[in-house]
Amino acid sequence: MPVIADRVLMVGRMQKDEVFKKVTEYLIKQFEIPPEKINPEAHLFKDLGMDSIDALDWFAAMESQIDLPIIEKEIKMIRTVQDVVDYVVRNLRQNADAPG
Repeated sequence: MPVIADRVLMVGRMQKDEVFKKVTEYLIKQFEIPPEKINPEAHLFKDLGMDSIDALDWFAAMESQIDLPIIEKEIKMIRTVQDVVDYVVRNLRQNADAPG
């Protein structure tokens, strides 16, 4: 697995469609969700059958694998696949741009 800082910079520069593709791949692989069910408007819980524990596990994995910051207030607002994509893009860019 590449160095976390390299992944942060790489993912931080991704366009939303690239992040959507990665999110889709993860949902298919980790949660065995049929690809035809996954679209930006798909509701994580109602449409994709995830529960809150699944979502928390997923975000914990992203935190450790790609250094995605966990912002509890924002995570509570996530409902759709597009919400996940927007969260990842916004927070990885902020994290990649932060001095340090």
